[in-house]
Amino acid sequence: MTIGNKQAVSSFRSFLIFAAIFILSGTFGAQAQDWVRTGTNLGATKIHLAAANFKPTTNDPQTASLKTAFDTTLFNDLSNAGIFDMVSKSMAPPVMPGSPQEINLPDWAAAPSNADMVAFGALGVTDGKVTVYGYLFDAKNQQTPQILGKQYSDNASMDNARAIAHRFANEIITRLGGVAGICETKIYFVSFRTGNKEIWVMDYDGENQHQVTHLGTISLSPRVSPDNSRVAFSSLGKNGWSIRMYSLLLNRMVTFPSPGGTTISPAWSSDGSRLAFSSSHDGDSEIFTTSGDGSGLHRMTAFRGPDVSPVWNPKTNGQIAWVSGRTGLPQIYIMDSDGANVQRMTDGGYATSPSWSPSGQYLAFAWDRKYGPGAPGGQDIYIMDIASKRWTQLTHDSGHNDFPSWSPDSRHIVFQREDGGPTQIWTMLADGTEQHALTKGSANTMPNWSWK
Repeated sequence: MTIGNKQAVSSFRSFLIFAAIFILSGTFGAQAQDWVRTGTNLGATKIHLAAANFKPTTNDPQTASLKTAFDTTLFNDLSNAGIFDMVSKSMAPPVMPGSPQEINLPDWAAAPSNADMVAFGALGVTDGKVTVYGYLFDAKNQQTPQILGKQYSDNASMDNARAIAHRFANEIITRLGGVAGICETKIYFVSFRTGNKEIWVMDYDGENQHQVTHLGTISLSPRVSPDNSRVAFSSLGKNGWSIRMYSLLLNRMVTFPSPGGTTISPAWSSDGSRLAFSSSHDGDSEIFTTSGDGSGLHRMTAFRGPDVSPVWNPKTNGQIAWVSGRTGLPQIYIMDSDGANVQRMTDGGYATSPSWSPSGQYLAFAWDRKYGPGAPGGQDIYIMDIASKRWTQLTHDSGHNDFPSWSPDSRHIVFQREDGGPTQIWTMLADGTEQHALTKGSANTMPNWSWK
């Protein structure tokens, strides 16, 4: 790296410390998590669901390995959904029903499995094609038990076996949970594993991690467009920090007219027609918007102090939340999408990295509530109900947590955590339960969940 680049990185890092990583805070008092679980559709009684191992139907050498990948992925997808009480494989009947004629529902409904619903089916490989028949039956309804019956076929590969499992799991989740499943969604993130900070992508469950950009510099804050066609991000180039654009359809960089100055933290409106970002184009860092192609530059804020990290209300696109240091330490504000009705949402501590839930009801954020010299506080993930300003803490005493991003079903949050080693990407349910890491090894940061 050249001396000029080192100076630019140091300058930008200083800018970020005070300006570019913000989200929410507040002095509203701790609340119980009941309102969180209800609002994110996690509070209802869970369906007791069994997922039988699928029956192999051919002797092709690939059948066994693809069936194992399928069975594992389907069970994990249904377990990760957060709306099912999964029947342990050890409690299920030791059979593999491959068709409706082969399943004995009373066996599944009885102890020890006590299943309400059963997912089952068959998988086989023939002439390089994997074919799956999947069923979902109501174990308590002997008269008309079938809820789903699906057939899938694709080229025989491990990735396609997993993809079919994701599709079938989504069908089940949508039918029983009332909200579209997230099993086919992606998570974009920044990884240092190649020696440069590049944009990477993985399946929602951490599988199939692969590199997107190959720019050989520092790229940050990836944001995928709502139609999954482009990824906007900020990147360090010869003219400093600018917004860059990568086409997922063309698999290459495409032109985007970044306005100049230090331009960072892009965010898409939910209809894909607008982009918001922070830029020092006019001197002080302010929030700007453009159309999706970069035209129609419009300044949204005009206050002394850094304004960064904008995010649209995806439900209406009628509001933008962002972080401002105009009163000292970073705090969260919201405003109408035309810049009117500015409201301060938080007060106290050091609040960064806003993420607006798809329902429009919540903001997730990173918050060091006891920020200051000698303070013992750490940075955790919180969420706040916009209307009432009630907040609740989701992570506790587990390192430095930042950059939350909502799943499209509003039931999950992905975030980064640094806890004594390289920063990694974690996921959890929106009430803070079921936390687990998705990455390992070299530093992986700044996750962004795809819209679909």
